[in-house]
Amino acid sequence: MALFPVVIIAVFVGMWLMRRGSTLTRDCRWRADAAAGPGHYRCAACGATCVVDKGSPRDCLRPRP
Repeated sequence: MALFPVVIIAVFVGMWLMRRGSTLTRDCRWRADAAAGPGHYRCAACGATCVVDKGSPRDCLRPRP
């Protein structure tokens, strides 16, 4: 019974850490746009374009209604 609060706290900390690593890109499907050059990405879902120095985009750029 004494471990119950520790388990609850561990679950909340784990959920917080998992959420902290994610971003608002759930709706965006970023694809490298080879025709535009290195570092250019285009979203297959909404059509947004982005240029990044390294890695892939981490933010959703679709217009909000």
